[in-house]
Amino acid sequence: MEGGLLGGKVALVTGAGRGVGRDIALMMAAHGASVIVNDLGTSGDGEGQDGAPASDVVREIRAADGKAESHFGSVADYEQARRMVDLAVETFGGLDIVVNNAGILRDTIFHKMTERDFDLVISVHLKGAFNVSRCAADVFRAQHSGCFIHMTSTSGLIGNLGQANYMAAKLGIVGLSKSIALDMARYNVRSNCISPFAWSRMIGSIPASTPEEIERVERLRQMTPDKIAVVATALASDSAHDVTGQIFAVRNNEIFLMGQSRPRRGIHRGEGWTPDTVLIHAIPALRTSFYDLDRTADIFSWEPV
Repeated sequence: MEGGLLGGKVALVTGAGRGVGRDIALMMAAHGASVIVNDLGTSGDGEGQDGAPASDVVREIRAADGKAESHFGSVADYEQARRMVDLAVETFGGLDIVVNNAGILRDTIFHKMTERDFDLVISVHLKGAFNVSRCAADVFRAQHSGCFIHMTSTSGLIGNLGQANYMAAKLGIVGLSKSIALDMARYNVRSNCISPFAWSRMIGSIPASTPEEIERVERLRQMTPDKIAVVATALASDSAHDVTGQIFAVRNNEIFLMGQSRPRRGIHRGEGWTPDTVLIHAIPALRTSFYDLDRTADIFSWEPV
């Protein structure tokens, strides 16, 4: 293991007790990394706590002659984030890779969403990614190296029904990742996002009432988390030293480089604009370039390969 693609590196994977996080932790360990397996062990909506999932992954890694240690704190708590980073340094002598994967879902249509539903999802996904990244940044800056991998979602990049909290968090993570990539490039620190298509507890909780939605969820069930782990492991390696500030989507055996917001079309009026001229000139001229109210399934309309 020491001589693998990630030999000698130390990785911290949040939400690593189940699903995508579990497979990332296992694959990084199989490629030589020592791994901090963080998982609070909540239900899919963030309730409760259970140390068994993280402990089980640690045992599995150790059984395969890998190195791993568990951490059961919440990424939404800054001090817990600091402790998991400290655990990596104290146990394995450093930290090289952070995978911000922890997440929960509290899906409901927007006009029925509660403040608690919104705050909890933002706290785990977006604030949690900030907490862990900010604590790790001190280590990365001091050693002039490091790699962040953040999990975003096409729900945020494209859209989905009943996920205002999740969409806001996941699109916010894209901005966080880009900011880290820009601010920490001088310290040889990289930051990228992965938008995973894979079956997990969170995907299993997505409302599916229409035949089309049920079919989509069944397709997702066929897409296993190990496909995501392959890309995460590759991005964490030194061979990807020049890859930063990017967004990748992984769907079964497909890998996509996702677009980022750029000007699509512009219009100019020499004398300036008034509300009336915006309505009679600018809006009609730009309308042919408007985006539709797309959902992920509208854009990824073909069967996974």
